[in-house]
Amino acid sequence: MVITHTKLKRNSVGLLQGTFQSLGQVAPAADIAILLVASFSISGAQTVMSVIIGWIIYALWMITPYELSKLKSNSGSYYAYAAGATEKGGLGPISALSFMYYDITGAAFGILGLSSFIFLMAPQITEIPYLWILFAGIFTAFIIAVTYLGIRPSLNYTAITGILEVMFLLIGSIIIIIRVGSHNSIIPFEVTGPYSIGFSAIMFASVFSILDFTGSGVVTTISEEISKPKKNIGKSIVFAMVLTAIALIPAAYALTVGWGVSSISGFAAHSDAGLTVFYRYLGPVGLVLLIVFTINSYFSNGVSKATAVSRWWYSAARDHVIFPETIGKINKKHSSPANAAIIWAGLSFVLDVIMGLIFGPLSAAFVLEAGTGISIIVVHMIANTSLTIYTKRVNKFNLLKHGILPSIATIVGLVVLYFTMADIFKKYFVTPSALNDAYFISFIVTILWILVGGIVVTLYYRIKRPEILRDAGEFNMKAKE
Repeated sequence: MVITHTKLKRNSVGLLQGTFQSLGQVAPAADIAILLVASFSISGAQTVMSVIIGWIIYALWMITPYELSKLKSNSGSYYAYAAGATEKGGLGPISALSFMYYDITGAAFGILGLSSFIFLMAPQITEIPYLWILFAGIFTAFIIAVTYLGIRPSLNYTAITGILEVMFLLIGSIIIIIRVGSHNSIIPFEVTGPYSIGFSAIMFASVFSILDFTGSGVVTTISEEISKPKKNIGKSIVFAMVLTAIALIPAAYALTVGWGVSSISGFAAHSDAGLTVFYRYLGPVGLVLLIVFTINSYFSNGVSKATAVSRWWYSAARDHVIFPETIGKINKKHSSPANAAIIWAGLSFVLDVIMGLIFGPLSAAFVLEAGTGISIIVVHMIANTSLTIYTKRVNKFNLLKHGILPSIATIVGLVVLYFTMADIFKKYFVTPSALNDAYFISFIVTILWILVGGIVVTLYYRIKRPEILRDAGEFNMKAKE
């Protein structure tokens, strides 16, 4: 039996909020302050190339949610697309587990990243034991509270602050590039050559760069609450991708030349390189604005992520896949899946604290984000396959849009995974260290969770509850377009 109703409040938000639901999770200012450090540590002066490659890869992946959003309006997003792709729903559990792994490890970006950023601003407070846990707790409480209040106030917040954030990063980057003058260089755009770090390293760094743009497709999780979903979801994805490119690509280049191409090896080793570059060329005002927007960016990311997670967990719980029905319970006053948001935030907080105690908040964030990058690549590859299968199932198949382009996107994802695996294994065996060992373990755990977990859970439903898989992901809100 296909479920034919929804408890989420329809027409709660529009195109503007949809665009910044995606951009809020991208969190460009926070990427500049923290996440790009991981890319710089791997690809050095060619970091801007890893960012451009990451954007191109993610743009290819966005074809799938763009196309599927025209056909189905379900808050389950990638999970629902995969579950509903086949009549027996066989792709649902592995997609749900991959998506879930991305959710829980990806929270490290905000929970641990914010704590690390505060430490960068005031290094002296790092001497206070476990203070970062307090920051992580405040962050977690904030995103739970805002998400609990419902989708409209939370996305209005991300929209207003997001517009200002993009404008600041673009204008600031242009000023830095102009002031660098003759020290501007083409070396950051070289993939091969005497000054290049090497294609393999650039591709590995692109995994972290992909994370810079991750979130552009999560607007699909509000498909049951946005007005005219089959039109506005696709538009939101396009607008968000354009805005992320405007915010991050010029900034990646500006940080490279602003720091100095010849001395770029010191960028990742410096505790606050991004802040240093902005202060050097924009003065105290630029520094303060970057700090303000970065802190706000983390909070916006948390709100956007909590909104997305709670919606697709609600959808899966409605289908009785992975999650119990109680997780999908809707708060009647604010029409929000509060239980899902609280449980997700709680699980993420516990994991992040444990990892932070072992590695320290910054290194722990990078280790967890490696698993996040791998799992989201898997989610997108499953979604690409789902697009091809589903469009054939409903007689909407177009060879280019639903066959060739999704296949190219999947192949690119496999290439990125290969280079990621090669780099992780090489560092584990050639230059062992606590951090490289952690990357290796993170990779193994991610693969086991997705593959072994996906196979076991799928077999369980196939044998014990086949009707659950058959009906999973079938809900499709019929909106008046």
